[in-house]
Amino acid sequence: TEVGILAKSYIDQGRLIPDEIMTRMVLSELKGLERYDWLLDGFPRTVAQAEALDKQCQIDAVIDLDVPFETIKYRLTARWIHPASGRVYNLEFSPPKIPVSIHIVGIGALRKKKKKKKKKKLAKGLLKSFSGTETNKIWPHIYAFLQTKLPDVSQKDAATPR
Repeated sequence: TEVGILAKSYIDQGRLIPDEIMTRMVLSELKGLERYDWLLDGFPRTVAQAEALDKQCQIDAVIDLDVPFETIKYRLTARWIHPASGRVYNLEFSPPKIPVSIHIVGIGALRKKKKKKKKKKLAKGLLKSFSGTETNKIWPHIYAFLQTKLPDVSQKDAATPR
């Protein structure tokens, strides 16, 4: 799309996509999902994005993952991107099959993924925070919370538009 091409121009320059462009892309996609339950991961990231989302969609819940800064820093320093392919690697959990030094010489340099500052989202009483450092310990609590917000549907029904 036109807005997608505009967003790509920022990405290709290594810049963040401005709020207005990111919001247009996401809200455009959400228009086609009105009959479904959905969960957004990583959007909104700013107050302006949250306000735009709130104007267009009914928000049932906002989840905040409260993870210590040191844990986030540790995970991000282990995250690398291969620019030629766009593949994301984590040296701890999902390392490249070819050692990093070979990637640098033979295929193209891996680069560290840029850190983003964590921002609180607008929540209007809908915010639920979960604290911890390990996904397998936080996820059961998030899942239980989501089950209180979403209708109980079977796997078969989950694929059927409502």
